[in-house]
Amino acid sequence: MVEISRFAVVENGAEIGEGTVVGPFAYIGKDVKIGKNCKIGPNCVISGKTTIGDGNIFVSHAAIGGPPQDTSYKGEETQLIIGDNNIFREFVTVNRATTKEEKITRIGSNCLYMAYAHIAHDCRVGNNVIFANNATLAGHVTVGSFATVGALSAIHQFCRVGEYAFIGGGSILTRDVLPFIKTVGSRGEGKIYGINTIGLERKGFPAETIKALQSAYRLLFNSRMLLSEALPVVEEKYGNVKEVEYLLKFIRESKRGIQR
Repeated sequence: MVEISRFAVVENGAEIGEGTVVGPFAYIGKDVKIGKNCKIGPNCVISGKTTIGDGNIFVSHAAIGGPPQDTSYKGEETQLIIGDNNIFREFVTVNRATTKEEKITRIGSNCLYMAYAHIAHDCRVGNNVIFANNATLAGHVTVGSFATVGALSAIHQFCRVGEYAFIGGGSILTRDVLPFIKTVGSRGEGKIYGINTIGLERKGFPAETIKALQSAYRLLFNSRMLLSEALPVVEEKYGNVKEVEYLLKFIRESKRGIQR
């Protein structure tokens, strides 16, 4: 059974799954598809061609599926796709895509978006990600699974944030953010502060994997070698560890350069 407040507006054509509750003064557009057992809080707006999985919670005043904040957008049909079991707190905004890439903004599953977080057009966010209050992505940003974006942080367009990355509060980052590593800094001056050891331990990484990442970090960023010289050395020593292999691949594929 679907429970819709008599004060809510649900346009004809919207699809709402069993067990979903729509609160007062919420608005659901005609092209929206919402899965089972979701909770749409009061004053939330879900619009555009937006597909939402099961078990998602929108606390209140969230604006989901609005058009991209991009002057090149002329009303073309683009999409927002959201996975399962996410929590979107007060005033979170997530925009549909432009036509510049695959025309889809993608949000994974099991994520927490705290108050006033913003996910811009054409972003791709993985699973089990945490966005603290006012964490903000510009357009075309990719965030790997299990990353944490600190409060009041902003990520420049087209940047990548690696898996298990930890971004400290108040950071303004204009280059790619390395996986497994703690990164903090103001605009253009972001600094890395070692492997996110405590975070990885909490997520069940074995001690030998963390040790290999720490050794790789020291060779890459604390030795006297150039990064180009250190990469093959690390690969030879620790390339059999999949997490180190991913770190090296992330660095080599960077187009904007990395925060370091």
